[in-house]
Amino acid sequence: METLRGSLLMVLAMGAFALEDMFIKSAAQALPVGLILVFFGLGGMVLFALVARAQGQALWHPAFCTRVMLLRSLSEVVGRLCFTLALALTPLSSASAILQATPLVVAAGAVVFFGETVGWRRWLAILVGFAGVLIILRPGVSGFEPASLFAVAGTLGFAGRDLATRAAHVSMHNSQLGMLGFAMLAVAGIIALGWTGLDGLGDGGLTDPGVWLDVACATVIGVIAYGALTGAMRLGEISVVAPFRYTRLVFAMVLGILVFGERPDTLTLIGSAVIVASGVFTLIRSRKA
Repeated sequence: METLRGSLLMVLAMGAFALEDMFIKSAAQALPVGLILVFFGLGGMVLFALVARAQGQALWHPAFCTRVMLLRSLSEVVGRLCFTLALALTPLSSASAILQATPLVVAAGAVVFFGETVGWRRWLAILVGFAGVLIILRPGVSGFEPASLFAVAGTLGFAGRDLATRAAHVSMHNSQLGMLGFAMLAVAGIIALGWTGLDGLGDGGLTDPGVWLDVACATVIGVIAYGALTGAMRLGEISVVAPFRYTRLVFAMVLGILVFGERPDTLTLIGSAVIVASGVFTLIRSRKA
């Protein structure tokens, strides 16, 4: 039952994350990525803090300073910073497709760090999934976009965060983890601003109500997505729950086409299909195990 609940929470999280990505990509047309992350992170941190207080939880937990939580925070910074850059610089559908390698990395990490059993067929599926990522990246050919490497780095960061979330102390509540996670988004934004400054600040971006509406929507939806993801990673078997991340690709493709007029090319569609197929196979093997 816990695995089923975790799987449903993962689907909810992926749908919400796809909407969050859409709003962030829209805001990035007028605001620097670093500034978006700062506002996004602070807003989400405040919302999770309000939830924590409403539930009678402390805003500070001693486990925040443990090695696992420090690793989680570092992974969060890397994942969010790099993936937000990918959203700003590459098509939504392409960046989201590359992100679909995350469940494969998480499944491998579950074996190494949590002792979950993965047979050779599922290991083969993991390798096939990475092959799908390479098809989308197209290294060495004219269609290759160097900015897509940000999505790859973001994938590794998110995988590290998810694994560390699983290892979080049982006394930590999801709202406390969410508050810490969004605080790291603000840190990632400050790092980005230190690198780029306010380059990319569009004319009237700070005074455009539409831009602030995008940021506000991304924050509220992001809190819902993050809470659902945290709950999913703490329920059931990781290698079963994680593959449901692939639903994000479906949501992202639809939004990219309907909202941004994107038209994924043949190789992107083939690579996406390979990644999803490997994830579905991993799910089937996990359930049989």
